[in-house]
Amino acid sequence: MMKTFINLMVVCLFCTIALAQEKPVKIVFDVTSNSTKVHESAMRHVKMMAEAYPDSKFELVMYSGAYEMAVKDQSAVADVMEALAKNENIDFVVCQASLNRHNIEAAQLITGVRAVPDGILEIIQKQGLGWGYIKEAQ
Repeated sequence: MMKTFINLMVVCLFCTIALAQEKPVKIVFDVTSNSTKVHESAMRHVKMMAEAYPDSKFELVMYSGAYEMAVKDQSAVADVMEALAKNENIDFVVCQASLNRHNIEAAQLITGVRAVPDGILEIIQKQGLGWGYIKEAQ
């Protein structure tokens, strides 16, 4: 009887440890650079994190010099972004104020990218909800 109890306790402990390691995360990626190397790196990071943590949520926010990353005929990562945007746990957003400054219309955005009124405010709101923060830069 004692052996069964000990085995049961070991199984419960193992399950607790295993489940604790699988806790979903929420991460917002901040991209402001116009560097295609930064854009490519950001796509790699989002892709790798989404594959490693499929129950987690990821949002990549583009503003300032990174607005081109979201524009179909200007982005070096358009194909990758459009493919990743099909994942339910990945969201790509671009700052509407940045788009307005450069006269970019919604129709010019990569499929799956949505505009938010302000990129910085979007990041601050996510952080207020407990999202982790990663600045993509070189």
